[in-house]
Amino acid sequence: MQQNPLEVQQSLESDPTIGEDHFAKDTLERYSGCAVSEFCSNLILTNFPRYVECFANKRKIPIYEGAMFKVAHAKEEDISILDFKIGSPAAALVVDLCSFLPVKASILLGMCGGLRRRYKVGEYLVPVASIRGEGTSSFYFPPEVPALANFLMQRAVTETLDDEHSIYHIGITFTGNMRFWEFNEEFKDRIKFSKAQAYEMECATLFIASYKRKFTLGALLLISDLPLNRNGVKTKNSSEYVFQNFMEDHLKKGENILIRARKMQENLIKGAYHRNIGMGKKPQK
Repeated sequence: MQQNPLEVQQSLESDPTIGEDHFAKDTLERYSGCAVSEFCSNLILTNFPRYVECFANKRKIPIYEGAMFKVAHAKEEDISILDFKIGSPAAALVVDLCSFLPVKASILLGMCGGLRRRYKVGEYLVPVASIRGEGTSSFYFPPEVPALANFLMQRAVTETLDDEHSIYHIGITFTGNMRFWEFNEEFKDRIKFSKAQAYEMECATLFIASYKRKFTLGALLLISDLPLNRNGVKTKNSSEYVFQNFMEDHLKKGENILIRARKMQENLIKGAYHRNIGMGKKPQK
């Protein structure tokens, strides 16, 4: 006989084991379609299911999909990848859930609209901070708290890009909730006045939530369009061009960044949150 929903709820409320940790892991399993034990200690976050598919197909590993997320786990490399969809609420959710996993290093591989004329599609942007224009981050901290990327992770990002002689820019992004803003002149003026180098929809929330949760998270953004330039907005054809020409390199850089970040943590290089300290020993002189 099917149990009454009210009885189920009362059972959960009376069970002392249903704490935040249990609830978060249970939710993550429901949203990802796999057990939390499958997750590795290095995590790639992305907004694109095609990134997960590319990552999994290259390694011939299974893809799991639940109520919200699409994930794959490369056990030999100790790297999981998770597509959390688009927007600041989803960004907040994925950090809240994954912060209960034994993840030591995490990197967002996202895309952004470049806001400088000299930028080119396919170049990278390393965000050191984000303007909190989305609203969701206010649930974690008041407006005066800056949304900063994790220092150790962004150091790993720039060192990896330098080693690979990649073209990249460093700056701040404007994180907003408005997707169809390219034709809103008032909002465009606000973007220009902010002096932000790129527009995207997740970084400020990810940085603020990870700071709250002490979750070591950085970001490497691919410039996918130039929305302030005439005919620079992203279209179906231009989006496909970006996936075909830059996705694999973006993914490979993410993997290399995680490897570098873990080595930095093992050598006790400063910058990771305290939950990740003590992973190794200081190198002997």
